[in-house]
Amino acid sequence: MARTGCGALLSRRNIKLDSFLKRNTERAVYERIRAHEPCVVISETVNKVYMHVVLSDERVYLTEYPPRTLTEAFSFRRVRDVELVNDLPDFLHGKNRELCQHIRITYLTDKPAVRGCDWLRRDKGVGLPYAAPPSRRTSHCPTITHTVEGLTAHRSPSELRTSSPTRSASCPDPETLGLPRAPSTRPPSTAPTPAGSPTFPLSPTSPETGQVPRGIGSVLSRLLKRDSTGSGEEREAELHLYAVSHTSRLYLHLQSSWSSFIIRSTLSLDPLHRRKCSPSPDSCPGKRLPAISWERTAHLFGQLSCELLQEGISVESLYLLLQELRTAAQRSVALRRLFWRSSELLVFLVQTLEESLQSLSGGYTADQLLLSTLTVQTLAVMFRETEVEPARLNLLAAKKGALASRMLLAVICDADPQTRSQRSPVDCEALLSEYLDAACSLLFELLLLGHNASRCSPADNFLSVGWILGVLQPHPHMLSFIGYQVQQVVLVLSDPQDSSLSPLQSVLLFQRCRLLLACLQYNNQLAQHLRSHFREEFRYFVKLSCAEEKLPPHYPISQPTLQLVEQILTLHLHR
Repeated sequence: MARTGCGALLSRRNIKLDSFLKRNTERAVYERIRAHEPCVVISETVNKVYMHVVLSDERVYLTEYPPRTLTEAFSFRRVRDVELVNDLPDFLHGKNRELCQHIRITYLTDKPAVRGCDWLRRDKGVGLPYAAPPSRRTSHCPTITHTVEGLTAHRSPSELRTSSPTRSASCPDPETLGLPRAPSTRPPSTAPTPAGSPTFPLSPTSPETGQVPRGIGSVLSRLLKRDSTGSGEEREAELHLYAVSHTSRLYLHLQSSWSSFIIRSTLSLDPLHRRKCSPSPDSCPGKRLPAISWERTAHLFGQLSCELLQEGISVESLYLLLQELRTAAQRSVALRRLFWRSSELLVFLVQTLEESLQSLSGGYTADQLLLSTLTVQTLAVMFRETEVEPARLNLLAAKKGALASRMLLAVICDADPQTRSQRSPVDCEALLSEYLDAACSLLFELLLLGHNASRCSPADNFLSVGWILGVLQPHPHMLSFIGYQVQQVVLVLSDPQDSSLSPLQSVLLFQRCRLLLACLQYNNQLAQHLRSHFREEFRYFVKLSCAEEKLPPHYPISQPTLQLVEQILTLHLHR
């Protein structure tokens, strides 16, 4: 799970925790774990305790240090904000206080509030005096709020420190911080086990419910799960995580996991998309098939790759094989991770896109647009939820980003309506619009890569959002391409009709807004072009109230999208 390298989950492997997770969780759950990192935790029931934070695709868990029981803290479905707080925690001293990254997560819960509890003092007889969460305490610096789309942390990375291979280098031992460990209450091995109770501290996770059965006598489990029979009314709660390291990537992992979750869960509201991505065949609705092993997935992926890379393949065969690859990748994160472990297929897809779209001089044909759209969609799927795969960043950063540059330049095409009408048949207009939508989704994934790569190591800082936009900005069709994306945003947010956006339209609006915001924030030339050519559209036609009407409140992506629209309007009209 944890690997070394630039794109690794952790700074250094934590063998003990990794082994604990692998032994005590279902394989399907273990393979979806994105990151784990030790930090100091403050919540309503936990007061300044050194723990491990474990992130999966859907949930955040906490476990003791060293690990004994895995307990769910919350689901990303309930998260309302993830922010980086710029303060100096008063319970840390010296270098640890300066290096600390304070992450505040606001989420909804239906459990009643717990006031003034200090479980360390109660269970161990010792502990630290209770302190209000840092958000309610005077800080040395102002709070910096980051929403889901803002993925830039406030400290620069540096070389990793050397530490024991069984301990993560991202945080020191709890005794070094002057903090106690979570108390051990593991029952003796000879103690009787009640009927129906698990014998071990942790039983495998149930993939259907996402719940992790706890062992008997776990302090952490009792505290985080007590008072579960609340009034049923939701309220906001906060979890504060203090990563004592200048190399910590926990904030970026949280932001990336949350972003992926709201996109995936919004798309799952669309029945057609849900059928496409479901691993269960239509002939067996409601039945969960056994998970395909990693070895079997690798074998099938190898066969499909060989067929795609064969010499003299026809366009029809290429299209059908790409459809098969895209569908398989949508259903299997393991296949997406395998994709990045060899450069052959990525180079082939980039070359296919260059030949089918960028080599055209007379106009676009339907076949070329269909193949280009499918190629871009396949590439976008491969980026999804694979930021924890070290080979991905290593492959794209090789040779100063040569392959990444080719991909960026290949995806941009002429979107100007006047030249389109002259170069392409009328029946290709819809196909070209479909391609431009897919291209925006791929650029969104590449921008997320840029945000994460900028926090990796100084040697790879060139793969940043600014670098990506710098590669795109001189492209002869970049202005018409970005102009099309603006026009689509304006069209959606100025339409007087009250019809709500579909899940797919909402995700696309979110991705377009993220692309426009990046242009305004990270590239002066593109920002100036947007302000000079589209100021009136944003001043008179784009209304936040219209966006609120168009985005259904039950879509997980609605609130982050509204925040993006508000940021764009502010940058457009007040600078």
